[in-house]
Amino acid sequence: MKRYSLLAFYLLVVSTAVADDNIHQQVTLKGKWLIEESGKSMLDPQTSALKLWRGKLLTLSDGSAHSSQQKQLHIIESSTGLVDKKSMTMVLSENVENSCFSKYLADKPDFEALVVDSANDGVFIVVTEDARTSEQLSVACQKRFQNTGSTVYPSLLVRLKLMNNNVLLMTHVKPIQFKLSDNIGNFPNDGIEAMAIGKNATLYLGLEKDNNDNTRIFSLRLTKHFWRTDGFIQVEDTGVLLPRLTDGGHPINGMDYIPIKDHLGYLVAAARNDDQLWIIDLEKQKPTKIISLKFLAPIAGEGCHNSNFESIIYTSLEGVAVDGDKVWLINDPWPKHYIDNVKCAANRKKYKNLSPLIFSLPISKQWFE
Repeated sequence: MKRYSLLAFYLLVVSTAVADDNIHQQVTLKGKWLIEESGKSMLDPQTSALKLWRGKLLTLSDGSAHSSQQKQLHIIESSTGLVDKKSMTMVLSENVENSCFSKYLADKPDFEALVVDSANDGVFIVVTEDARTSEQLSVACQKRFQNTGSTVYPSLLVRLKLMNNNVLLMTHVKPIQFKLSDNIGNFPNDGIEAMAIGKNATLYLGLEKDNNDNTRIFSLRLTKHFWRTDGFIQVEDTGVLLPRLTDGGHPINGMDYIPIKDHLGYLVAAARNDDQLWIIDLEKQKPTKIISLKFLAPIAGEGCHNSNFESIIYTSLEGVAVDGDKVWLINDPWPKHYIDNVKCAANRKKYKNLSPLIFSLPISKQWFE
């Protein structure tokens, strides 16, 4: 979850407008606040992912969320923004309890992305990012998993299986390994923040930045034997044609897959710091198209300033979900500056509570031309 100072954020916005010469479309989106059953806006879930599931949306809370929201998948009715009272809560299986990573996963793991298994929608995969402040691995486990190709504590893929009463059992865990030639670097809070499943059970992973400050997309195959071993899984660089913007600081923080007939398909990815969507050709024939976004938050009651919506600057997208002919987005409120969005007093408490919004936009055929 990338954070910038106010000055750095301003410089990013200004310089991005100059650097992005491939703006394909500019769109203004009206959001919906996430509302809990009590009628109050959702309290600080630090939403770090979004995916379609059984006609609804699922979102995931990261390690900095309010304690009442952590290690859960939250179910959202997209038409209203209403969050189901009963979330899915994670528990460790005996297999995971006996792994090298049990203490971290039992505490406050920093989950940053989510996919629904394409073969079984009762199975999910999540990924961890920042484990700097957690209890470190035992000497034996450090020796076994020291060659990560990136951070000292490896990023982890965790398999979740939906059990009775909305319990999510962590059944398996596998650490991720990058090749040394990938030149990833040791950036614990700039790791994998986006995942999507494409054709042939291919899992795509979006990395915030490497040693050259470039965002990257890697992949691996989810074979039927994938979870049978608990050793490293090595990822491959996809080599997709991503924007190479001159000023850096353009990480991917959310991603999903758009299927295209007789084609490998496209990834639609959220560039959090730029308020952009990137439309990425998996066949590497066309340059990434950029959709520039502006966001409006609804105002309850009588409205404010003669409007029922107000513009927001510090949106910070972190989740993308493809739903047929549309794309859903969710933001991860930035604690330091989310309150600075306040223009109308009616929304002050929502910003103070770090309540996220969902947005949607139609998929355009022009994205793929």
